[in-house]
Amino acid sequence: MARPKSKSDLLELSNKNFQKLFDFIEEKSKEEQLKEFPKGTMNRNIRDVLVHLHHWHLMMLEWYKVGMLGEKPEMPAKGYTWKTTPELNKWIWEKHQNIELKKAKSLLKKSFKNVQKIIEKHSNEELFEKKRYKWTGSTSVGAYLISATSSHYDWAFKLIKKATK
Repeated sequence: MARPKSKSDLLELSNKNFQKLFDFIEEKSKEEQLKEFPKGTMNRNIRDVLVHLHHWHLMMLEWYKVGMLGEKPEMPAKGYTWKTTPELNKWIWEKHQNIELKKAKSLLKKSFKNVQKIIEKHSNEELFEKKRYKWTGSTSVGAYLISATSSHYDWAFKLIKKATK
């Protein structure tokens, strides 16, 4: 499916890609799920990838909460700019090193549901009209949601697939 352009497309693709990711992971043995990736990626295992997704969900939820109150959220996070996203991702990786895989799965499933609730409560226009909300700048809230969901899950699936060959 192409990049979502409607609420129904976004819900469908985010759910589809999320399920595809989890199905792929769950098809692997426990040992395979815990195995370290080959050198060359910052995220060193499946757990790292899942907590990365979870943390980006949390940031999206915070941007939304602050933005919908009419305030300007710190995006992508306090002390970081979009240009310093690699440093932010490294900080996220470091912060979550003590989380076990089982907990990472649980956290991600919970934050996924919370992001889905945002999508479900808005109309097509509210999601995809550019500049509708001051906090999204020149884009739409849907663009941020696509990045935090369907596109991000596709990235994670491809990374895990490649790293676990």
